[in-house]
Amino acid sequence: MLAKIDAASLQGIEALNVEVEVHVGYSDTCVVIVGLPDAAVRESRDRVGSALENSGFKFPKGRTTINLAPADLKKEGPSFDLPIAMGMLAASEQMETSLLPHYMIVGELALTGAVRPVKGILPIALRAQKEGKRGILVPRVNAHEAAVVRGIDVIPVQNLREAANFLEEQVSIPPCKVDLANLLGHVTDMDLDFSDVKGQESVKRALEIAAAGGHNVLLIGPPGTGKSMLAKRLPGILPPLTLDEALETTKIHSTVGLMESGQALVTHRPFRKPHHTASDAGLLGGNVHPSPGEISLAHNGILFLDELPEFRRSVLETLRQPLEEGKVTISRAAGTMTFPASFMLVAAMNPTPDGKMPDESRCSPREIQNYLGRISGPLLDRIDLHIEVPTVPFDKISGMEAGESSEQIRQRVIAARNIQLRRFAQSKAIMSNANMSSRALKVCCQLDEASLDLMKQAMAHVGLSARAYDRILKVARTIADLAQQEHIH
Repeated sequence: MLAKIDAASLQGIEALNVEVEVHVGYSDTCVVIVGLPDAAVRESRDRVGSALENSGFKFPKGRTTINLAPADLKKEGPSFDLPIAMGMLAASEQMETSLLPHYMIVGELALTGAVRPVKGILPIALRAQKEGKRGILVPRVNAHEAAVVRGIDVIPVQNLREAANFLEEQVSIPPCKVDLANLLGHVTDMDLDFSDVKGQESVKRALEIAAAGGHNVLLIGPPGTGKSMLAKRLPGILPPLTLDEALETTKIHSTVGLMESGQALVTHRPFRKPHHTASDAGLLGGNVHPSPGEISLAHNGILFLDELPEFRRSVLETLRQPLEEGKVTISRAAGTMTFPASFMLVAAMNPTPDGKMPDESRCSPREIQNYLGRISGPLLDRIDLHIEVPTVPFDKISGMEAGESSEQIRQRVIAARNIQLRRFAQSKAIMSNANMSSRALKVCCQLDEASLDLMKQAMAHVGLSARAYDRILKVARTIADLAQQEHIH
């Protein structure tokens, strides 16, 4: 007998439909899996066999052929265990099959028959929705994540026997539900607040401007001045994730297995801090089959590069395309994938190799120049705000009262972002001032005569590039938005 089960395979951060065809024929008992399975899929024959027997079912007698279609699509991971088991039960006439066409099935099996969680459940549930399925059977641990998808029933199952009983309508399992409005309510990390940082008011103001306009930031200062402390508190003043942003961010984190047990959605803006020894593949993404790297994991959030000059120059240069386009394309022998990578870059560095200010450093001018030269001009051109972080004197630290809280700053940032959302409502490509195109700059950043004259002088005396001129206009537009002003002054 032939049975067909709908499953899915991850390709990057998307899921594609896979039809699991199982045929039990008359021959010596064996199991053959075809359709470009990887090692984990090929090993499923042993896991499924033990799971069937330990769940009270019989292993099919005869030659069992399992085809994963389409045949030209590489199938990876253990998520095919449960659909293969269901197919073997249906093909050997050990279970009723009338409900099978209406459900997508996914899950890894333990030898005991327990259903284990798998990666990428959100994109798989979205695929089930697009395929018009009534529902999807998922591991119980993954149920809340899948339940953020509307329009399908998410059926959580604990073991193989429970899944079979549900499909035979012997038991009723209530679909898992989540309250999206509650998940995406007011979310902030109270453990990291700007009020914890004493002094550095000008730096806090610059970070507020950066958050309001989505501008990239470079913090320059000696060790111990609070660069990392300030950067870690930046997510707390960013606007909350929208539903679309949360879904997109969750898809990326789910694909690489970063979702916590029972977690439904990524509700905080990501903050990624790769070590300076990170490789190109670690930062951009890689592996034999392309997978998201740190810059994609920071999508809709912040990528923090501490000790920026310590990163290999080749690694830093790979950031230029994502910073410009908000996405990264990875080519490998197994294929080419494009991942979203729209993030705020926050970098920190010492002013000299020994960490002291140039006028106090014992390093030679040549050593300082070589140190600063590790960061290319084109990369620096893509960072809108270069901020000096000075040392705060002890008397100010000990006697200074706490400053504004993150929530107070955040409200101003949200108000400025709302102005930008209205301004760019007709453009899908521009979400904040930092993303403005040349055409948008001409419309939204018009200067009066006095301001134009000042910019001409700056271009002549400082030697600003055309890109730097555009950056200044974008930052000026953000400052005006924070002040609720229509025109730049």
